[in-house]
Amino acid sequence: MTTDYFASEDLTQETFLSAYKHLKDFDGQHEKAWLCRIATNKCLDYLQSAGRRSIPTEDIGIEENMARGQTYENTPEHACLEEEVRETLLSRCKSLKPPYDEIARAYYYEELDVGEIAKRRGMKVKTVQTQVYRARSMLRRLYGKEKGA
Repeated sequence: MTTDYFASEDLTQETFLSAYKHLKDFDGQHEKAWLCRIATNKCLDYLQSAGRRSIPTEDIGIEENMARGQTYENTPEHACLEEEVRETLLSRCKSLKPPYDEIARAYYYEELDVGEIAKRRGMKVKTVQTQVYRARSMLRRLYGKEKGA
């Protein structure tokens, strides 16, 4: 009934323990039916409680959310991961040498375009583009070291 070998072993022991404990209530007739009824009840109890004990896996949770029209982008898991990625990016940007730290933070973390950064800093667009390129190279090296590359 349980389709689980180890659970069946446990339930068999529980069945015989229960039968032993209630032996005084047994009338002496139909012992096979009496024992089968105890075993069946133990299995049914187990199956009912197994449904309550089950913990949905991440895949099941995502599938259920998708069925309700919720996309992965607006789930708590995604928000948490997104925040962690952004915190890591910010700390990596801050670890760069000036002026690349501020350029990287503005371009990658604040997601400003090159023209906006140039205007805010009073610099030429070409200079900002070069600094973004160099900052990108530095960030790649930092992320590469983390992965062991």
